[in-house]
Amino acid sequence: MAGILKIEIAESVESLKQVLQQQQDATQRSKVQVLWWLKTGQANQVNQLADLSGYHRTTVSRWLSQYRQGGLEALLEVHPKPGRPTAIAGDIRKQLEQKLAEPKSFGSYKEVQHWLQTVCGLQVPYKTVHKTVRYGLKTKLKH
Repeated sequence: MAGILKIEIAESVESLKQVLQQQQDATQRSKVQVLWWLKTGQANQVNQLADLSGYHRTTVSRWLSQYRQGGLEALLEVHPKPGRPTAIAGDIRKQLEQKLAEPKSFGSYKEVQHWLQTVCGLQVPYKTVHKTVRYGLKTKLKH
């Protein structure tokens, strides 16, 4: 019969249910849910799984391919998100937070920029300082 999936789910229904309950992330939960629907026989085609899960059929097919290649561990593996690391991070960010918490710390973002350069040795553009302080740390400068 065309469209019927030929995949063997190694885990039992009970173990899939346990893993499903442990998942915190919605996408991870949906991945396990797809396996559970296959194991219980509620769906046997990618299109049915896509309709049930709300994800596109190519996404569901990719998940099943990941499961075929590496099992449940490969399916639930979380890859780090790409992107540029933050300019003000780690200990310097904590120091900045502590300094901003003081009653009379900085009067302007230029002062923050100057402090980062002199105390921490960090050259950070004004725009980055503003975005980090105002939106990243959710702090307004006291005047």
